[in-house]
Amino acid sequence: MTLLDVQNLEVTYPGGAAAVRGVDLTLEAGQKLGIAGESGCGKSTLALALLRLLPAGTTVGGRILLDGEDVLAMKWGRVRAVRWAGASIVFQGAMHSLNAVHRIGDQIAEPILLHRRATAAGARRRAGELLEQVGLPAARASAYPHELSGGQRQRVMIAMALACDPGLVIADEPTTALDVMIQAQILRLIEELVSEQDVGLIMISHDLAVLADTCDRLAVMYAGRVVEEGPAARVFDDARHPYARALSAAFPRIGDPASRFAPAGLAGDPPDPSALPGGCAFHPRCPVALESCATEDQPLRLADAATGRRAACVHAGAGAEEAAAVVDTAVVHAPAADTPVPDTSGAGGPGADGDDSGATGSRAGTDDSEATGPGAPGCAATSDAEGATEAAGTGTAGTDGARSTTA
Repeated sequence: MTLLDVQNLEVTYPGGAAAVRGVDLTLEAGQKLGIAGESGCGKSTLALALLRLLPAGTTVGGRILLDGEDVLAMKWGRVRAVRWAGASIVFQGAMHSLNAVHRIGDQIAEPILLHRRATAAGARRRAGELLEQVGLPAARASAYPHELSGGQRQRVMIAMALACDPGLVIADEPTTALDVMIQAQILRLIEELVSEQDVGLIMISHDLAVLADTCDRLAVMYAGRVVEEGPAARVFDDARHPYARALSAAFPRIGDPASRFAPAGLAGDPPDPSALPGGCAFHPRCPVALESCATEDQPLRLADAATGRRAACVHAGAGAEEAAAVVDTAVVHAPAADTPVPDTSGAGGPGADGDDSGATGSRAGTDDSEATGPGAPGCAATSDAEGATEAAGTGTAGTDGARSTTA
């Protein structure tokens, strides 16, 4: 059964920044979909658009069908009923998403009181059960956010997202600023809860390795568009789009000295969404761009009929082996971002976009992004107007920017 069907979604902020451009995605009940990309590619804006948490004046087009009902056509009363109960969000930066002056038990209980019409005692009891479900003692319900560690606060956010038994959970960088051990625990917790409760999961991250391990399917976004979508492991290991290939190549492989000491990179930065280049938005950075790419945008096309993988690249129409060889060769020889081509002395070369997992050989890595989330509400019970204003606090979607590391 199709839980979520996003059709030709477009989001333009006041001022003309086209943050999301014609996105089409589907999610089945119980399925896990990962969305990856650099800072400013539109991931978080897409997440906020799904529950109409964007700022006033933002133009939104297309359709967002949640259990067959168009979210964009709902009246505000219906939108409020769908939030938390039909779909919920785990925002970036739990410390900034939780209300610092309220106990966490009260914050978890608040949506239960509003949406389930439970008694105060029943809501408190349910809050304790949810805390235990995410691995925290029920007694911690009396704690304030500052009394918990980063990992514990993130567990509280997950408990809050599950408070009203939603059919869809959107996790926007759920492991931001957590160390690698806590990151692994949070990811396993999310996987277990999604499996046990058969809910749909959309996980947003810049870390392809994490998404490949956690999700069933993976969509890679660039300049507001999905440029590749398919089975997560296949997209990570054998991407068809040059951008997705470059993101994957930025992560060192354990046991591969070549990738560890000289990971491939990608020069340049994503374009300004208010001044996108003509044709394919990726062509100024693409090592295999053709002349036509500067004038003709490429739609998502079937790149692998067996798995249903799609890629928005002119080379995706070639044979699978030929397309992979073209993209792979280009990415291997692409210089790291804003750095000269590394020498071959064996002393190691500059890193590329992504995390600094190369220093440890870890596949998942860690995340040094800001702990603030785009639109994390101060507490669970903000009004629609307040929720929309606070949720849009950062404007265009943001995650970590690309940065260079040295092995």
